[in-house]
Amino acid sequence: MARAKHNIRISQSRDIALNLNDSNNEEKIAKIGKALSSKERLEILNILKNTPRSLQEISKIIHVPLSSVAMHIKKLEEAGLIATENQPGSHGSMRVCVCSFTSFSLTTFNADVDSVNKTVSVSMPVGHYFDCAINPPCGLAGEHGAIGAFDTAGTFYLPERVNAQLLWFQSGYIDYKFPNIINSKLKLEELSFSLEICSESAGFLEDWPSEITISINDIEIGSFISPGDFGARRGKLTPANWPNGSSQYGLLYTISLTGSGTYINKALINNKVNLSNLNVFSLPFIKFRIAIKENAKYVGGINIFGSNYGDYPQDIVMTATYE
Repeated sequence: MARAKHNIRISQSRDIALNLNDSNNEEKIAKIGKALSSKERLEILNILKNTPRSLQEISKIIHVPLSSVAMHIKKLEEAGLIATENQPGSHGSMRVCVCSFTSFSLTTFNADVDSVNKTVSVSMPVGHYFDCAINPPCGLAGEHGAIGAFDTAGTFYLPERVNAQLLWFQSGYIDYKFPNIINSKLKLEELSFSLEICSESAGFLEDWPSEITISINDIEIGSFISPGDFGARRGKLTPANWPNGSSQYGLLYTISLTGSGTYINKALINNKVNLSNLNVFSLPFIKFRIAIKENAKYVGGINIFGSNYGDYPQDIVMTATYE
């Protein structure tokens, strides 16, 4: 049987990779499963894998009525396994189909989860915040020194901010959006955020308290006191070009949420806000806010250290721990 030539423009080169651990994939997986459950649809995919065909051609090849072919094509198209377009034919337009993928894989194992500790982590560079509203004194510094002008809030909107390894401000907030890596198929035991911080004063003052408030997904989970702005010695990782007499290092804080409440360095600070309050599966990101409120008991500012400043070789790390 002679085959008509079709000048199809749709892409035929696409890999479909889905992970069963991602709840966003569930509907897609179900549609693909339903589409592949029919012998006729598998046969249609096979004849379309390298060659575009019209519905009429498919009907003749597999010896199935045109109306049934149209139904099968609809299921395959809904699952994203084929693509179609209308082309001019000898008796008006005709619908031409082609297989729209080259491979399909379904992953059931979350390779990012540490099989021993049952954890998965994401590290966020301190300069990769997505929003802020801060008050001077403030500034940003990278491995090679200052970024922009000090004590100018506009500096925090420079494109170069992503290179920051140290940032500081007197009051206000800074927001980070972590990708939502939480596996809805596993039981989440703890969600934690770890970062190195200290207060912010002119120069440095070892005894300079600052009240720092943390919010997750716009829910205020608690506050704690940073005892001072540390600069009496060099930070272990702080670059040589960073001047003496300035903030040098901070303390490492871990903010954790479990089913029983909120903890700072394993000390309970809030038993009313826990994992169940956060609705962590509702968004594709997890929002983490660090704030110095203007009405705080101690408005002592904040320094946030990245992996190449301070004492700890890390950025802001979010970790999900499963049972």
